[in-house]
Amino acid sequence: MFTPPGENTANLCFGTESDSVATTFPHRGIASGFALSPNNLIRHAQTVQMMADLIRTSRIVATLFILNGPNLNLLGQREPGIYGGAGLAEIETRCQEHASGFTIEFRQTNSEGQLVDWIQEASTSAGIILNAGAYTHTSIAVHDAVRAVDAPVIEIHLSNVFAREAFRHHSYISPVAAGVICGFGVNSYILAIDAIVGMKTS
Repeated sequence: MFTPPGENTANLCFGTESDSVATTFPHRGIASGFALSPNNLIRHAQTVQMMADLIRTSRIVATLFILNGPNLNLLGQREPGIYGGAGLAEIETRCQEHASGFTIEFRQTNSEGQLVDWIQEASTSAGIILNAGAYTHTSIAVHDAVRAVDAPVIEIHLSNVFAREAFRHHSYISPVAAGVICGFGVNSYILAIDAIVGMKTS
């Protein structure tokens, strides 16, 4: 009988005292035994299924989508005086380390349609952190996608867009986002993660 390290187990024993089969269901927080005779197997089948469902659902980890738009694949090379020297891989690592309680889906695309697809995919997730890049200022399609999903969306930017060109001051996303964070470099992502956590625990 295999017991994964560091986990409690629930042992289900089937059969008579002289002829039994033991099945172990690993599950944190459960440590109890059930002795089932052959006559009771059918009656207890639902109990077994309920435990299996509990085990399965208790291990579901909330997913946080961090979506990046056009030209962000060039971070670290493109205008580091504005966007900083960190590449996208480094930002992803920072996010993974900071959001240890989540499964992170960290993605980047230069395609508006792909970004819309991902936002729709993330509709029932724990939240969406969205750095839409230039699509922030141009895309009604991204606006509509954000408006349509159930998950909270945090709009972020590495730079302070309000200290830059006038065309960057307008966002199609802000009116439908839960909040906006900009100007803190890589920490814009970290602050957005903290905001999602705060929204989930408040």
